[in-house]
Amino acid sequence: MAGTAFITGATAGIGAASARRFVAAGWKVVVTGRRAERLDALVAELGADMAHPISFDMRDGAAIDAAIAGLPADFAAIDLLINNAGLALGTAPSQQADLSQWQQMIDTNITGLVTITHKLLPLLIERRGAIINLSSVAATYPYMGGNVYGGTKAFVSQFSLGLRSDLHGTGVRVTSIEPGMVETEFTLVRTGSQTASDALYGTANPMTAEDIAETLFWVATQPPHLNLNRIELMPVTQSFAGFQVAREG
Repeated sequence: MAGTAFITGATAGIGAASARRFVAAGWKVVVTGRRAERLDALVAELGADMAHPISFDMRDGAAIDAAIAGLPADFAAIDLLINNAGLALGTAPSQQADLSQWQQMIDTNITGLVTITHKLLPLLIERRGAIINLSSVAATYPYMGGNVYGGTKAFVSQFSLGLRSDLHGTGVRVTSIEPGMVETEFTLVRTGSQTASDALYGTANPMTAEDIAETLFWVATQPPHLNLNRIELMPVTQSFAGFQVAREG
């Protein structure tokens, strides 16, 4: 049964692919992101009767308040929140990292996510809706340079479990989706280098944004008595790293 989904970070990648997948199945979507021109293009593609754009920065709590308060009637009955907005910045080890990049990841991946979730919880409870949070395999498996990014995604995974516990008895479902390598603008944003992005994904046969969107749609359309707590996905070409050993001599 179709409903209305609120999808953050929908200007590219998994968010945009998810908007397309849900609209194709008859859902309405509220699509958010910082780049208004991309949202407008997405709405032009999907149709203004099916998609509504709201441009704001996830770090701006007042903008989140205004966005939710200003939802038009046709898009105000939110059945599903997809917390997709997030980013990684930098690949340096902690001792060389840029503190401002750490702060931006925390403000976006954690503070923004919990703010928008808190604002929509009353409506989601009223409608016995669902929350899908985009975490990462970095929440479980550390790697050099992952430091604060991995920490923020570990928060998302644990926050999802906490929500699930708190919402027990309300009928609201909560799922944490934890992907590995997905070819999107993720690495371009992280490094500022298209060359680095091409080198990472070029011969790796990674997952696609559409693969993850299909997973999100499957989770959202399960029977209402069934909750998927956590799903971890990797491409076949990716697996768990070995333990690091610093050798002496």
